[in-house]
Amino acid sequence: MPVRLLSVSSPSNASISSNTASNTASNTAYNPFAKNNMGKRDPSTASNYNVWRTQHTTASLKIDFDAQVLRGHVVLDLVRQPTTDSKDASEIILDSSYVDVKAVTVNGKAAPFEVKPRAGPLGAPLHFKLPETVADGTTVRVRIDVSTTAACTALQWLTPAQTSNKTAPFMFSQAQAIHARSLFPCQDTPDVKSTYSFRIVSPHPVVASGLTTTDASAQQLPDDVAMTPKDKLYVFEQKVPMPSYLFALASGDIATASIGGRSVVATSPDQLKACQWELEQDMPKYLDVIEKLVFPYVWGEYNVLVLPPSFPYGGMENPIFTFATPTIISGDRQNVDVIAHELSHSWSGNLVTSGSWEHYWLNEGWTMYLERRIIAAIHGEAYFDFSAVIGWKALEDAIAGFGPTHDYTKLLINHDGIDPDDAFSTVPYEKGFHMVYYLEQVVGRANFDKFIPHYFTKWSRQSLDSYEFRDTFLDFFAAPEYASLGSAIESIDWESRYHTPGLPPKPHFDTSLIDVCYALAAKWQSPNYTPSPSDVEGWVANQKIVFLGEVQGFDKPITVKQSQQMGAAYGMLDTQNVEVKSAYFAVSLRARDTATYQGTVDLLGSVGRMKFVRPLYRALYKVDPALARRTFEKNRDFYHPICRFMVEKDLGVGPKS
Repeated sequence: MPVRLLSVSSPSNASISSNTASNTASNTAYNPFAKNNMGKRDPSTASNYNVWRTQHTTASLKIDFDAQVLRGHVVLDLVRQPTTDSKDASEIILDSSYVDVKAVTVNGKAAPFEVKPRAGPLGAPLHFKLPETVADGTTVRVRIDVSTTAACTALQWLTPAQTSNKTAPFMFSQAQAIHARSLFPCQDTPDVKSTYSFRIVSPHPVVASGLTTTDASAQQLPDDVAMTPKDKLYVFEQKVPMPSYLFALASGDIATASIGGRSVVATSPDQLKACQWELEQDMPKYLDVIEKLVFPYVWGEYNVLVLPPSFPYGGMENPIFTFATPTIISGDRQNVDVIAHELSHSWSGNLVTSGSWEHYWLNEGWTMYLERRIIAAIHGEAYFDFSAVIGWKALEDAIAGFGPTHDYTKLLINHDGIDPDDAFSTVPYEKGFHMVYYLEQVVGRANFDKFIPHYFTKWSRQSLDSYEFRDTFLDFFAAPEYASLGSAIESIDWESRYHTPGLPPKPHFDTSLIDVCYALAAKWQSPNYTPSPSDVEGWVANQKIVFLGEVQGFDKPITVKQSQQMGAAYGMLDTQNVEVKSAYFAVSLRARDTATYQGTVDLLGSVGRMKFVRPLYRALYKVDPALARRTFEKNRDFYHPICRFMVEKDLGVGPKS
């Protein structure tokens, strides 16, 4: 049920209200990320969404596996925004990138259009004029006949040989951050949310970020799509408005199995039983915990698609169907926390969304916090701190990689002129988590737990920036019942937290689950230490990862002999857990243990998740640059375009001509 919003007016809290007002005034002057004079706050879009705003999107597309393209048309229902200049409203500008636009009509009338030259990461925007002037609040229907191209950055096409059971080709999309514009022209910004209709033709089963519908009116074949006898029309509806980066499609040899009352797992038939076993124990628990923490799930179904191994991320929180890496299927249920994270996005990111990628921490920091609350509720409170300590180490590593004063280590990053993918790192996740956790510590968990549903209710189905978040927090705690918190809240230095590079202040954590990892790592400081399998008996995978992270951080690497002893005694080479294996390879590569080079190469040829691929390539390059380059060239076509592009940058190799 909706949560009743609390009143924020309070004479007895005049000091807090006054402080809020003064903060707002000073931050408005200081804020480099505020909406510009045209009302746009997202620098990563060329669209004039301040003048025209997408209300509904209908995508009628055929998945052509032979040509490796999507072709068909999209219809955008665009609403003219009030108080805009009529001259500005005479033109519509949409984001596009590497798409083939064949025709544009507005309310059924042909509209001359121009695809402008590419402008760096913004792509090549589509411009067209309206046939006639329309008033504020008017909806126009724009149809765009379009097909993707070989340069599309949002799609990966796999041959049957690249899938696990070798029976059929496979296609999946990945639109975050600004790759939806390479599927079809759109307002490719998280500041715009639209409902969606999917009408997808494919010879293989399709899943999408919408609910399957049997509405007869939606079952008519799109007028520009020719079906073969093998093709079938798949229809989905997404009635909760979502940003363009959550538009998602996948098609291939896909089967499903139940993992709870509202959830299924979908994957290749040969992997189905293993995936079902891995997820069915925890999936219902995750939903139960987070619904009590925030409010009931609004998207209908929560399903998981376990993709082929070249998927570049741990998971992608596409509504209805989270797209997940197969590396979570480790046979030990030790890596399914990824699903707790992606499920949390159903509230943080999908329902309440950052207004631009500059404020991405609002998506990921909140999601890390909610994920850790779920894990703590199921496994015990110590696991909240355990996960946070692991995250702190990842944050330290990320900041060390950028440099402690680098702009990309700030919570808020100015994205003018940059590709959001270039700024993507652990920072918005973990530094964002520490922002949320810090606020919880300021007001106390019991009070913060009252703020959580208020925040997600207030901003449900909307987008916001960091300053609107700050004001929401301050307004909530200006209520009379929080008067005792006045001085603590006034002490929050929002500007420092938002704009200071490097590590945030480190809170105190319960290290009871980690101290044993540190103690074992300390023993490995001696080159004469003899390991035993009993050293790690009863450990969960994350404890091994913490241990390996400590060893990796030694001032001097361990010896080759130590590397080989560690691998043998602790089963590092035999494990099916990619998290553990990749962490061990990082240690062994630093030790220059050539016996593990081939194992590293083999892993890089079987996993496309950037969390593992990029660090391992960088580590391999340090010890054997030629082997790193040969390995990448061999696997180039295996990787997703986003992963391939980022590794090219890491290794300093150009794209294949």
